[in-house]
Amino acid sequence: MKYLVVVEKGGNSFGAYVPDLPGCAVVGETREEALRLIREAVELHVSSKREQGDPLPEPASTTEYVQV
Repeated sequence: MKYLVVVEKGGNSFGAYVPDLPGCAVVGETREEALRLIREAVELHVSSKREQGDPLPEPASTTEYVQV
């Protein structure tokens, strides 16, 4: 499965989260660290769901840009 990851730049850090996996979010000092951490978090989230026999949420989020 392929999940959308949202990366946001904060004052001193970067946050990343997966809209289709509630609670799956991380913070890193750099964008690269945040992306590495969110990959790990998604893998753990998915493996945990599978181990518990819970269904995996279907990827449903999309992105769109609006030019102003």
